[in-house]
Amino acid sequence: MSTNTSFKVKGEDLVKKIKEIIHEGNVNRIIIKNDEGRTYLEIPVTIGVIGTIIMPVLAAVGALAALAANFTIEVVRKE
Repeated sequence: MSTNTSFKVKGEDLVKKIKEIIHEGNVNRIIIKNDEGRTYLEIPVTIGVIGTIIMPVLAAVGALAALAANFTIEVVRKE
């Protein structure tokens, strides 16, 4: 079973919020959408790959932050 939680963030806060979510743990997937609901990036979060993919993913998230002013982060958590 999984639950979804959404957060609205400004572009400049996007990377910070993604880091916080990953640090909290218990997350299966993070989906970043724009104000219109268009999905920009979907990040599968698994413990085994966090260390190897986190830096390139955060670089991509930082580049996304320059594209729009507001984002919705949808977090899919495992129960």
